[in-house]
Amino acid sequence: MKKILSGLGTSPGQARGKVRIVSGPQDEPRFQEGEILVTRITDPTMVLMMNRAAAIVCDIGGMTSHPSILSREMGIPCVVATKNATKKLKDGQEISVDGKTGEVLLV
Repeated sequence: MKKILSGLGTSPGQARGKVRIVSGPQDEPRFQEGEILVTRITDPTMVLMMNRAAAIVCDIGGMTSHPSILSREMGIPCVVATKNATKKLKDGQEISVDGKTGEVLLV
């Protein structure tokens, strides 16, 4: 495995899955259970997808941002403040997310 991104780990845990780039609620029909939700930042319209995600990775955010708080409540790993996850990652890539260290690895 190769480190591809790092950011701020805001919800502990590790998850492995396929990347799904999400820009808004219009992406909900194609989002599958167990995928890694990758977006600029989550908002309340994405909660249904967040519920099915193995982990969340965002370009921006902090410890008290929407994805951080909700992922802790849902018990799924979250990494925010990666700066460019939506540009660097592609749909279908297999990645591993560490919500404690903030590392995102290409599998």
